Amino acid sequence: MFERFTKDARAVVHEAVAHAGREGARSIGAEHLLLALLDREAGRASFALTALGGDEGRESVRRALEEARRRAGLSQADTDALAGLGIDVTEIVARVEETHGVGAMSGKGADRRSRSGRPSFGRDAKEVLEKSLRIALARRERYIGDEHLLLALTVRPGVPAEVLADLGVTHESVTRVLGGAGEACA
Repeated sequence: MFERFTKDARAVVHEAVAHAGREGARSIGAEHLLLALLDREAGRASFALTALGGDEGRESVRRALEEARRRAGLSQADTDALAGLGIDVTEIVARVEETHGVGAMSGKGADRRSRSGRPSFGRDAKEVLEKSLRIALARRERYIGDEHLLLALTVRPGVPAEVLADLGVTHESVTRVLGGAGEACA
């Protein structure tokens, strides 16, 4: 599949691997792909992110991803659902961090690494990559660009989509900014 990726899309994937490695993450997740997209200053996804949220939006996304990481990757929807059951995630995080240090629930570690010592792709990142292929095919585009990765992140449930949606970055808004046809990507 990677042979169909443009230079920009490949750069995003490589930077996602680097992000995960620098964090000591167990695996490369969808949030690493989003962080790599935020780092890019070129490409169609960067254009869309700048048009929709500017630099302030990028920093807001970074902060929100860090908060979710501290909550062991739980989305705000997950946190709210647990609160409905009487479970206070903020209190749990505070107690765990009091005992084990800040970021103890962030999922860092070295148990899911490839032979090269780098983190392997997690299920969520693989789903984003597969979804980006489906989006490109639905749009009748031969190559997968960084904009397809961004579009895939907006439609896959989880923290990245939630954080982007809070900023107003949705599948529809990205499609509109990029001037695409916006076919369904189910």
